[in-house]
Amino acid sequence: MALHKGPQKHEERTMSVNPFFGEANPVGGMAEAPPTHRLPDTPLPPSTAYQLVHDELMLDGNSRLNLATFVTTWMEPQAGVLMGECRDKNMIDKDEYPRTAELERRCVAMLADLWNAPDPSAAVGCSTTGSSEACMLAGMALKRRWAKRNADRYPGARPNLVMGVNVQVCWEKFCNFWEVEARLVPMEGDRFHLDPQAAVELCDENTIGVVGILGSTFDGSYEPIADLCAALDALQERTGLDVPVHVDGASGGMVAPFLDEDLVWDFRLPRVASINTSGHKYGLVYPGVGWALWRDKEALPEELVFRVNYLGGDMPTFALNFSRPGAQVVAQYYTFLRLGRDGYRAVQQSTRDVATSLASRIEALGDFRLLTRGDQLPVFALTTADHVTAYDVFDVSRRLREGGWLVPAYTFPANREDLSVLRIVCRNGFSHDLADLFLDDLTRLLPELRRQPHPLTRDKGAATGFHH
Repeated sequence: MALHKGPQKHEERTMSVNPFFGEANPVGGMAEAPPTHRLPDTPLPPSTAYQLVHDELMLDGNSRLNLATFVTTWMEPQAGVLMGECRDKNMIDKDEYPRTAELERRCVAMLADLWNAPDPSAAVGCSTTGSSEACMLAGMALKRRWAKRNADRYPGARPNLVMGVNVQVCWEKFCNFWEVEARLVPMEGDRFHLDPQAAVELCDENTIGVVGILGSTFDGSYEPIADLCAALDALQERTGLDVPVHVDGASGGMVAPFLDEDLVWDFRLPRVASINTSGHKYGLVYPGVGWALWRDKEALPEELVFRVNYLGGDMPTFALNFSRPGAQVVAQYYTFLRLGRDGYRAVQQSTRDVATSLASRIEALGDFRLLTRGDQLPVFALTTADHVTAYDVFDVSRRLREGGWLVPAYTFPANREDLSVLRIVCRNGFSHDLADLFLDDLTRLLPELRRQPHPLTRDKGAATGFHH
């Protein structure tokens, strides 16, 4: 979560209470205006407290129009009812809520089968609060396995993790928090993600693993996981170095199995030790759930697993946190049960169809050049065409926000800092009809943008609140 500071003196203000927020007697419902940055001295009626919070939240963006986020913004009402019924259940209390624990176990088994584990019954996995925690757990397992293999050199030797510069920020956090050197493969030319041979060249005896991303957040493209594993196989033949692969399938792990069945990226590759995904992204669940799986018990060091009592028996757990609600896990099981393979395939295909159609229609406007087309993740990136000099992608992002559309504009990292793009994420709930409305708004803005004397963005770093 973001870190926040306490208020400055000028922020110590009070809230304004409308007399009609109270009960039957408007005057009787009024109270001393509550402060914003310290606990009020006295209680408020629940209706007043609700209305104060509700009104302030109206200034948030509309999540359905947020084309920056990968996170699910729509579920069926029945899923919402189930989540409401389970929000008071603490996932860690396995003996108190055995059926919730059983649904979590079933989800792990379903994912092991979906990701082609050699023996799904032998695969090990757990739910998490999201892919960030799942990546932390996977990274911890990689480091501990490396440390055990190199006990004669560690802790003297410094471990490293190889990945593309396009990784999500959670991997940078892992390397920082767990004292691992991050070795980043830069972008080059029109290659915006990891290159297998370049990754291999960064590996040595201190490499705990290589991260491959099935669906880069920068442009929606899949990294070539099979080619990466083949290059590492060749490295082992030459040098004896046995470097495992973790697949960050935060988004693609719930897209590729349904739409790209012939793509080999998962546990069919013996070098893939672990995979994570976000249930709250293309897993189609509201925010708060991720999944981490290891191909077998050998891939997850036993000493990282804690044991808790479960109905008088043994319940192994692996997590960075402790208490959390069971609602999201229940919602994930509901969605698996509700859709099945055919349902997921239909939903993800529809989303990809929206992405590829919208990308093509934006390209036809003539002002933009596509970097990707939404034919892998339902996500595509674009920049302004070479002949466009009156405005830039930051101007487009700012003007679209006036209509409620949240479209991030940002500059690419090392070796391609010259490239600034817009990225559009298509999710379930962003329909062809909404895509038509978006295109109408974009088309309506273009004449005004073309009349600008020059791009109006002075500070690109401050032009968008988007950060990977």
